[in-house]
Amino acid sequence: MSVFRDILRSWKAPRTIVRGLLAQGQREDRAIAYLMIGCLLIFIAQLPRLARTAHLEDIGLDRLVAYEFLAWLIVWPLAFYGLAALSHLAAKLLGGRGDWFSARLALFWALLAATPAALLYGLTTGLIGPGPQAALTGSIWLLGLAWIWISGLIEAETQEAAL
Repeated sequence: MSVFRDILRSWKAPRTIVRGLLAQGQREDRAIAYLMIGCLLIFIAQLPRLARTAHLEDIGLDRLVAYEFLAWLIVWPLAFYGLAALSHLAAKLLGGRGDWFSARLALFWALLAATPAALLYGLTTGLIGPGPQAALTGSIWLLGLAWIWISGLIEAETQEAAL
C-alpha cells in the first residue's frame, strides 16, 4: 500500500499499519527515511510561522530559516533516536518483547504520519498567529502524534524480537 494511504489509515488504525511495516522486515533505510521525511515536512510546516515572525519583528528570514533547518534536520533526528531508545527501555521494564528497531520504527512512523496535522498547525500559526486556533491545531498535532506512536509502540513491543 502507498505511504500516503498508510498515513491516512494511521489516524484510525495505527497498530495495523505498524504491524504491516514490521512484517516487511528490518529495513533501517526505510525507518530513517520516515524520520528524515517527517522532519523535513515539519521544517516546511514552520516556514509560514518564520515568515510571520520575520515580518512582524523585523528579523532576517534567512537566519530564522537556517536555525530551524539545523534544528529539524540535525538536532531533532538525533533526539528522536534517543527518545525511541528510552521508549524501548521503558517498554522492556513493562514486559515488552520487541527490539530496538521496532521501537524506532513506531516513533519514526508516528512522526511521519502526524505531519499533515503539523502542516495545518504551521499554516495556522503563519496566517492567524498565536491564539486559540493555533493552540487547537497544535493540540491535534501532538495528540495525533502521541496516539499513533503509543499505539504503534504497543504493537511493536507485543511482537517477538527478530533475531
